[in-house]
Amino acid sequence: MTTVGRRPALTPRHLTRTGERLSFVYLERCLVHRDANAITAEDADGTTHIPSATIGTLLLGPGTRITHQAMSVLGESGAAVAWVGEHGVRYYAAGRALTRSSALAEAQAAKWANPRTRLAVARAMYRLRFPDEDPDGLTRQELLGREGRRVKDCYREHAARTGVPWRGRRYTPGDFTSGDAVNQAVTAAAQCMYGIAHAVVASLACSPALGFVHSGHELSFVLDIADLYKTEIGIPVAFDVAAEDDQDVGARTRRALRDRINQTSLLDRCVDDIKGLLVPNAAGGNTVADPDSDRVVLHSDGGRQVSAGRNYATGDGPDVEEVFW
Repeated sequence: MTTVGRRPALTPRHLTRTGERLSFVYLERCLVHRDANAITAEDADGTTHIPSATIGTLLLGPGTRITHQAMSVLGESGAAVAWVGEHGVRYYAAGRALTRSSALAEAQAAKWANPRTRLAVARAMYRLRFPDEDPDGLTRQELLGREGRRVKDCYREHAARTGVPWRGRRYTPGDFTSGDAVNQAVTAAAQCMYGIAHAVVASLACSPALGFVHSGHELSFVLDIADLYKTEIGIPVAFDVAAEDDQDVGARTRRALRDRINQTSLLDRCVDDIKGLLVPNAAGGNTVADPDSDRVVLHSDGGRQVSAGRNYATGDGPDVEEVFW
C-alpha cells in the first residue's frame, strides 16, 4: 500500500490556477461521486461529470450526499467544499480552504496584533462602506459614531423610498417573529450576509475570530466583512421585501438576497475586498507573499524566509531534501 509519506506531493503544475477556475459550483438534491479525476452529480435527470480541477469551491446544498472518493479527489485537486443552505445563502461547514497559501492569514494576524494597523484597517473598512467620507484621523469612537448615524440614515432613506413604516431596529435573539415585517426582513438579510461572509473568509484561510471592528467573538471578522455590504445590499433588499407583503418574510428575503448577490457578483467582490484590506499592495511588489501563491518556506532570523525542503544543520555534510507529510 502507498503510504501518505511516499505519495508524490501535488504542485501548482498539476492544478488549474485559481484565477482560471470556476468561482463556485452549486449542487443540491443529488449524489456526488467520483469518476477518475472528475466528480459526478447524479439525480433523477441523469449524471453530470465535472472536472475537479476546474472547481474553485463546491457548494453542497440541501439533499446532497457525497462519497469519500469524491472528497478525496476534491482534496487532491485543491478545491474547497462548503455545506450551505438552499441556493448558497447560508453557511454551515467547510472541508478545507480554497487557498494553499497562508499569506492572507499571516497578514490578518500581523495587522490585528498591532493597534495602529488594526485601526488603519477599520478606517479602510469604513471607507469601503462610505466612499464619500474620509475617515483618516478618526478615533475608534468617532468611527463608531459616524457608522451608527449612517446606518440610521440608511434605514430612514429606504423607509421613505418604499413607504414602509420604520420605528427603529427591533430584534429579540431567538424570537424571529417578535419584530414587525421589516425587522424580520432585516434580520433574515443579516443572517444570510453572515453566512456568505463566513464562507468567503473560510475559503481564503483567514481567521473568522480576528476582527478589526468587532471583537471578542469567534466570528468577529465575519461580522466585519458582512457589514461592508449592509447599507448597499442587505437593508435595501429587506425594505423591498417588506414593502411587497408581510407574509413569509424570511424566505422571500433570502430568495431576493440570493438574486441580488448573483447580480452584483458579491462573492468575487468579497474576495477582492478582503485581499485589498489585508494585502493592499500584493500586486505591486509588496514584501508580503502573494495570497494566491502555493509555496512553503521557513522562518529565519531578521524576518528572512528561506526555502523549505532542506536540512540547515551545519557540519553534517550537504543539505538534504526533507519529506513533507
